Amino acid sequence: MAEKKGGTKTIAQNKKAYHEYFVDERYEAGISLFGTEVKSIRAGAVNLKDSYCSFKNGELYVLGMHISPYEKGNIFNREPLRERKLLMHRRELNKLFGLVSQKGLTLVPLSLYFSGKNVKVEIGLCRGKKLYDKRDVAAKAEASREMDRRVREQSKYD
Repeated sequence: MAEKKGGTKTIAQNKKAYHEYFVDERYEAGISLFGTEVKSIRAGAVNLKDSYCSFKNGELYVLGMHISPYEKGNIFNREPLRERKLLMHRRELNKLFGLVSQKGLTLVPLSLYFSGKNVKVEIGLCRGKKLYDKRDVAAKAEASREMDRRVREQSKYD
C-alpha cells in the first residue's frame, strides 16, 4: 500500500477516479490536518473513494475524504468526514476556480502521499466519462491483455 518513489511515500490512491473520469491536469496541494489525523494517515487509515473538491468563500476544500479516528486519540480525534482545507497559491486557486466553473469539469483527489514530513494531495482536473467511454477503455485493456498472452505463448515455444 505504501510505495516509495523519489522522496515521496504514497499512502492512498483513488482508483475509482480513474474509472469515472478523464484526468486532464494534475496539481499538488497541501492539506490542513490535526495531529491525530496525521497519525491515522501514517497508519494508512484513509479512504479517498468518494471524495471530491469544492470551493467555499474563495478557498478549496476536500469533502468526503474519510480519515478513521486514531485509536489512542481519545478527545483529540476529529470527525472522520469533516471538510479539510487544501493549501495552494492564490494564483492556482483562481485558475482552478475559472476552469471548474466551466461545464463538465470537476476537481477530484487522486492520491494522498507524504512529501518529506508533509502530507500532500494530488488533485486532478477531470471530465466525466460516459458509459461508452468506460466500455472503450475496458475493451482496450482486454485487447492489450490478450496480446500480451499471445506474445508469452509464442515466446514459450521459440
